[in-house]
Amino acid sequence: METSDDTHFGILPNFIENRKVEVSSEMRYPVFNPALGKVIGYAPETPKEEIDSCLESAARAQEKWCRVPVTERIKVLFDLRRLLESRRDEFAVNLTREHGKTLAEAVGEVGRAIENVEAAASAVYHMMGKNNLEISAGIDEEVYRVPVGVFAAITPFNFPLMVPFWFIPYAIALGNSIVVKPSEKTPVSMNLVSELFEKAGIPKGVVSILNGASRSVDLLLDSNLVSGYSFVGSTSVAEYVHKRASAGHKRVQAGASAKNFELVMPDADMGLAVRSLISSFFGNAGERCLAGSVLITLPENHDKVVRVFADAAAKLKLGYGLEKESEMGPLIRKEHVERVRSYIDIGEAEGAKLVLDGRTKRVNDYPEGFFLAPSVFDEVTPDMRICKEEIFGPVASVVCAADFGDAIRLINSSRFGNASTIFTSSGINARNFIKMVETGNVGVNVGVAAPIAFYPFGGRKDSFYGDLHPQGGEDHVYFFTERKVVISRW
Repeated sequence: METSDDTHFGILPNFIENRKVEVSSEMRYPVFNPALGKVIGYAPETPKEEIDSCLESAARAQEKWCRVPVTERIKVLFDLRRLLESRRDEFAVNLTREHGKTLAEAVGEVGRAIENVEAAASAVYHMMGKNNLEISAGIDEEVYRVPVGVFAAITPFNFPLMVPFWFIPYAIALGNSIVVKPSEKTPVSMNLVSELFEKAGIPKGVVSILNGASRSVDLLLDSNLVSGYSFVGSTSVAEYVHKRASAGHKRVQAGASAKNFELVMPDADMGLAVRSLISSFFGNAGERCLAGSVLITLPENHDKVVRVFADAAAKLKLGYGLEKESEMGPLIRKEHVERVRSYIDIGEAEGAKLVLDGRTKRVNDYPEGFFLAPSVFDEVTPDMRICKEEIFGPVASVVCAADFGDAIRLINSSRFGNASTIFTSSGINARNFIKMVETGNVGVNVGVAAPIAFYPFGGRKDSFYGDLHPQGGEDHVYFFTERKVVISRW
């Protein structure tokens, strides 16, 4: 049943010095409700002088903020967490409107953002230094971890709230300021959340939000006021951000594309495996860097896995995410639907067997929405493009490996190394898989190998650029602080 929704956000402002500021540029990008296929707002391209002014404000604010005792900075995070929790449902509804994910998925995303605020409050304990008395006769030596300066976060469309919160709370807890450039496709969530920063006690200029697209990214990358960059997006852009920022002696952590493999062993619990696979391959409409993409079977269980998996995928109900019965929402844009459809065409041309064709399904209540149902290919071979390239949509490729070793070789042959999963009831299979597979996130009987907030988000090969990974753990402390070694004689 169609849901009426006339929400419109107009031309979105920037958030600078704890107030919303109108952007002077006439260049704007439409923001859609993907389920309805209609414009719900516009993200302006911020001019250079306004970006420079924002960064100058952030630099001034950081000079004062870094002198605030760490115990006081933690209290700000406590208040921010409370405020986020109080508006969890509101933010979730908005996520569904601007991205298309189901409401349950959106509620989970807000929860992940909150978890990162909690983790950041404890991350400061990892910044404690080390010291030695009498390292030499009459000389003491100690190491402090100190704030770095202004950081910029360039975040993707698929998790408009969660990914910015991989960075914001850690940066400010550790004494830095941060400027967030959300995706021009999904900028509304950060615009709404900005209302909480001043209420939480965050001083003016410590957190800023700038609208824009690639031009704004280049201006941020070239600014001498920015000390480091946190990025999540495609491999091509991650490589570009890393090279351009590194050339200016800036620090970078850049999460990139993925091609995630999920191996179902003959001894796996089929019920658990299929439920997990459906969530992994088609949750968030397949638009996530931890989504399953290639399903690996062995000859003993291949036919059964393909049949049960394809049948379950065919039963998923597409619809507007604000409707309770909807199990999968639309893709982000019409042109992205066409891109994913082109990969289905490629798979057929390459000789794969299309056992479930998502192109044939319609969502009659939302004819203008950007919907594409799940597709499943069988008889996929490792040399096919659908097995090698990131599709970022609801398309599953099934490969039958000769044996366990062949499955490992297939996974490790990928240029990407974001995540992989094994479904098995054998401890030795699981242990060997963990040891041998070359991915940063590894799942055992878990479809989406997503680390909790206080663990770092792994990624290897072309799925990550930099040295220190995003999200929680000591990596973030090292990324957002610098060491200062003090040698004293008394």
